[in-house]
Parts: sequence; C-alpha cells; structure tokens
Amino acid sequence: MREIVLDTETTGFDPLTGDRIVEIGCVELLNHLPTGETFHVYINPERDMPDDAFKVHGLSNQFLAEKPIFAEVVADFLEFIGDDLLVIHNAEFDMKFINAELARLGFATLPMSRALDTLPMARKKYPGAQASLDALCRRFEIDNTSRTFHGALLDSELLAEVYLQLIGGRQPGFELGQSANKGGASLVTVVREARAARPHTATPEELEAHAAFLATMKKPIWLREPEVEAKAG
Repeated sequence: MREIVLDTETTGFDPLTGDRIVEIGCVELLNHLPTGETFHVYINPERDMPDDAFKVHGLSNQFLAEKPIFAEVVADFLEFIGDDLLVIHNAEFDMKFINAELARLGFATLPMSRALDTLPMARKKYPGAQASLDALCRRFEIDNTSRTFHGALLDSELLAEVYLQLIGGRQPGFELGQSANKGGASLVTVVREARAARPHTATPEELEAHAAFLATMKKPIWLREPEVEAKAG
C-alpha cells in the first residue's frame, strides 16, 4: 500500500487573496513505512513574502527569486503523488493551496477524499490534548530539535513518524511478517518440515503382551457377572 505524506509552506493563509505555495515536501510510504523516496521543491511564488510568513518558514524573496515557478514543477509533482492517498496534518489548508495552484494552470483539482488528515486523528485519539505536529512529536518522543523553522520536507518526515504512531506503531494490526523497502512489501515465509503421522493401532506384539498381562489378574472386574441388588418393596 503506497501513501504520500505531504506538507506545504506558503506566503499566507488564503489562496483566494493571492497567497501562493513556496515549498512542497513529500515522503513516500509503503505499508506505512518510509521508503527513502521523497519529492522536495522550493517554488517562486511570483509575489512578495510577507514578514509574518517569513518568520514561520524563513524563506525570503531573495532565496525564492531563482527557484522554479509552480508551472515548471507541477508535472513532476503530480507524477510523484500518482493516485495514492495523501497523508496531511490539517489537510484542508494544504489541499486548498494545491488545488488553487492546479486550477490556475487548468489542471483537475484533487478531491478531499484523496487526503487522510492526521489532525482529527490525533484529536480523536487524545481528546483535549494539543495536536500540533510539535506536540505530537513530544508525545511520541520523536526528535524534532532540528525544526527551528517550518520546512515542508522536514515536516513531512516528522509527520511520517507521527502517523505511524497514530495508527499503532511499527506493527499496526497483525501483519508481523511485513517489511517495506524500495522493492515493495515482502512476507516472511516460515517453512516447517512435515513428519509422518503417528500410528494409533496396537501392533500384534503389543496385543499379545496385553493379553498375557490380563491372564495374570484374578477375576478382573470387567469379567464379573453383574450383581442384582434386591429392591426394598
């Protein structure tokens, strides 16, 4: 089963008011485990970077000026995600930005059914607790000390670990023999050597020995005549 953990960084909160994507990070999972395959790109938003957004991800106008625009990376992005499930923390936010960029170029948008949102998953599993990515990393003791800024690829890698814990750890369910790698999932096959059926019928020698033993017994109970007790009338 292939899944894609996805995160974006943007210039703000609303693509309808002109905000754009500036970074996309994706991590490929097979059977819930990272394969090592990733997709990562910085994007020139073709607009200025607000100070508030810069304080979140640290991506400046100068840094992004030489990066490709979304139209130049969209084909590679769509090829990488394929038709697989997208695992996203607060999926509504990222999906609305991705779909705004796709619609701007005339591409079909992605349905929300493509996204598995880990935010409500965390809130349902731990009601009343903080459900941010940082809070979940602390809960599951996942090292996020390198996260001085939000970064799409780093956050996707952290979310991949969080997602695995949310669904039950490294062995969700009973698929104890499964492992994931670049070649796909494999099953461990246990080979047991067959042995001949055990005999249940006594041999002639065993029957003869048994008869000899019975002959040594005086009036065994199974050879006695049944006694009829008088009934009180």
